Amino acid sequence: MKSQLQLERIKLVQSEREHAPALFKFWSDPMVTRYMNIETFTTVEEAITMIDLLNKFAAKKQANRYTIITMKNDEIIGSCGFNYFDYDNAKAEVGYDLGKEYWGRGFASEVVMTLLRYGFQELHLNRIEAKVAPKNERSIKLLERLGFSYEGLLRQSEKTKDGFIDVMLYSILKQDFSKQASDKMDK
Repeated sequence: MKSQLQLERIKLVQSEREHAPALFKFWSDPMVTRYMNIETFTTVEEAITMIDLLNKFAAKKQANRYTIITMKNDEIIGSCGFNYFDYDNAKAEVGYDLGKEYWGRGFASEVVMTLLRYGFQELHLNRIEAKVAPKNERSIKLLERLGFSYEGLLRQSEKTKDGFIDVMLYSILKQDFSKQASDKMDK
């Protein structure tokens, strides 16, 4: 598993404890965590605990989380990664979050496209999934724009502090992604 992926505007770096204060800023913002499957954090220690847990999963190759950092000024703007891997079935689930001041600037598209390229081309996945809260319109539009297909509503699929919630399941297959890339090159 790569510990860093570099792009033109951003780099994805394996999340580390030193990233905790910046990630806490986002993970403690109710606007950012509203559709995440975590409780809004109240201390930096919670961010450290989360990073440690995610790195344990990464060490076992069960998941992988990256901190999103701008190339221009090394500013941390969010996190992303694979929430789980199912190697037997060549699939994984992506997840991403950005600080609200970075919304609408194309960073999420760049991040997800990078994860798709890495997942399909280097990890040899066949399917990448994303679960989205039905009210998370921004994320739904992003996934649809990137070629994900809506597969259905998973009723009361995840538990939160307020009870069980529905999530929408989206996916993209390697063949869909390859066709998209080919179509873009033909234009």
